[in-house]
Amino acid sequence: MYHPYFRGKQFDLLCIREMATIFKEAGFCPIIEPVRDVLGGLNRALDAVVEVNGRAIVIVNPYHGELADSGAELSEALKSKYFDTGCIWAGILLKQGISIPEIIRTYRNHENHVTVLIHAGFGEARKLAEGLGKESEPAEQFHVFIEKDCGKLYQKHFSGSRRILLRDGFERKRNRDYQLLERFSDLHATFPDEGMDGFGDFLIVGDDYSESGGPVYAVAIHLTFIDPEDDNSMWIYHFVSERQDTPKDPAGKFAEALAKMMRVLSKPNSKVLETSAIKEFRDLHRQGHFPGLGHVKKLSMNHHIETLADYFRKTA
Repeated sequence: MYHPYFRGKQFDLLCIREMATIFKEAGFCPIIEPVRDVLGGLNRALDAVVEVNGRAIVIVNPYHGELADSGAELSEALKSKYFDTGCIWAGILLKQGISIPEIIRTYRNHENHVTVLIHAGFGEARKLAEGLGKESEPAEQFHVFIEKDCGKLYQKHFSGSRRILLRDGFERKRNRDYQLLERFSDLHATFPDEGMDGFGDFLIVGDDYSESGGPVYAVAIHLTFIDPEDDNSMWIYHFVSERQDTPKDPAGKFAEALAKMMRVLSKPNSKVLETSAIKEFRDLHRQGHFPGLGHVKKLSMNHHIETLADYFRKTA
């Protein structure tokens, strides 16, 4: 159903570990693009998924980070330990420039595993569909379409398959440029109307990839919620620090942003779900503690996942 897309940085993988049970109970299946050549964090995240008999998709040919162009080695590292469990599925990332023979070769390399094709800029949909038709029946195929790279005509070539639409609801800006409130997405409520079997997003991070964030002039905490008075659309708060002129004192700026969050949460008409992540934000506010920006991002991702799990639990 829900397929959040993670780049495998430290706190992304920690989020997957902490949310493994919720993913399992909600029927969610994260997609992971590994970006670090040290696989310890990835292994611990996958171990957590396997331990609860959950599901996750790991991209075997990453495009970003330290593992770009290391697909063969990554596949072999994951094959015996994870792909044979049935819990971890092999994802093939189809970016612009990948060839059909390369796709088919990788597909065959994982013919004994569940294999997922993630369409992210590749352009020859008709030829690929014809080539895949010689390998497996459409009903046996699993496709994820990143919406900005795959129009309806592209998607149409893979009808009859299991299909997931992934939309980036997070508009990346400089922290100081965020407005307090923006619409995030309605895809969690409308994916059946799109003819899809499920949906995904890039959580509160967005699709843009960078190795490091650089100096932080303004601290922002991003928090999603579902509005039942707006046809269950998802919205996102951006709580931004008051001070934005220097990169100094991130802890103080976090306190400013967190205080803004607390004022919104204390309103009687707040629509933000009281998740475990919100409880931790409240504890951080009481303690006056700054856990680091990576931890803050992880809490926002946890909250996003818990919010969607609650929505589907209530609408089941």
